[in-house]
Amino acid sequence: MKNILLSMQKGIFFQHNRREKISILDLILYTLEVPVKGEIALIEVLRIGHRPGRDKRVTTHVALVARAFGAGGIYIPGGDDKLKRTLQTVVDRFGGEFNIDIRRPAKSLFADYKGLKVHLTMYGSELLSSIEKIKNTVQFASRDEMDTDGDILIIVGAEKVPRYVYDMSDFNVSVGNQPHSEIAALAVFLDRLTKGGWLEMRFQGEVEIIPDERGKNVVDSRYDQIG
Repeated sequence: MKNILLSMQKGIFFQHNRREKISILDLILYTLEVPVKGEIALIEVLRIGHRPGRDKRVTTHVALVARAFGAGGIYIPGGDDKLKRTLQTVVDRFGGEFNIDIRRPAKSLFADYKGLKVHLTMYGSELLSSIEKIKNTVQFASRDEMDTDGDILIIVGAEKVPRYVYDMSDFNVSVGNQPHSEIAALAVFLDRLTKGGWLEMRFQGEVEIIPDERGKNVVDSRYDQIG
C-alpha cells in the first residue's frame, strides 16, 4: 500500500484492475485514509435488459463510459459477439484492462456477487447522501467488518428493470429525478464516486489523445505523431 500511495502522490496512475497496482476504488479509500487489505477492489457495471435489436449503440456507449470513468469491466447479458468485438477493439487500441462478459445471466450474477450492488434509477435515494453511505460501507469492508470484498457492481437498465434488482441491490440511487439517459447517470455517478479521480488515469494504450485547444493531437505508438 505504501508504494501505491507514493505513486499517487507523484501523480502516477497505473492500469486499474485486480492484477495491477491501483484502482479507482483505491483512490476513494486513499481520500478516506482507509487501509486496504487483500485484493484491490474493483468497480464493475451490469447492463441489464439489453435488447440486441435496438440497444447496441446505447449499450456500447454505456460500456465506453464505464471504461473511461474507472470501471474494470462490464456484464452485458444478451450481448452478441459483434458487440464484444467492437468494445474489445477500443480496449486494445486505447489501453487499460477492461473485461467484457456477455454470457453471465443477470440473476445468477446478482445471487453470487459478494460486493456491493448499486442500482442507478430515477426512483432511488438522493445521489450525494448515497455516495457517502457507499464510501462508508466500503470503509468498513476494508476492515473486514462486512462481507463485501470491497467490490462494487453498478447496475444500469435498458428496458423495465426486474423487481429483484430493486430488492436485492444494497443501494438504489437516484441520479436526479428527471428523465434522462442511463449513460448520463453512469457518468455522473462514477465522477462523484471517484471525486474526479478518473481524469488522472493513464491507460498506456497504443493510441493516446493529447489535449490541444485548437488541433487534433493523437499519438499512436505504432507510428509517429499524427497531427
